[in-house]
Amino acid sequence: MIITTNKSIRDWTELLAGDEVLAIAILDRLRHRAHVLNIKGRSYWLRELEDALKG
Repeated sequence: MIITTNKSIRDWTELLAGDEVLAIAILDRLRHRAHVLNIKGRSYWLRELEDALKG
């Protein structure tokens, strides 16, 4: 299973209506035996949009 998001783990509590217990429970289950990849840089989608608007 692959899950992608543009939200930081720190932001999940806010996304779940401020329910810290729920956020911790979900993240605990998702991250068990998981590999977390943090990819930094500009979005390919945004780059393509900018190129389309220029040309």
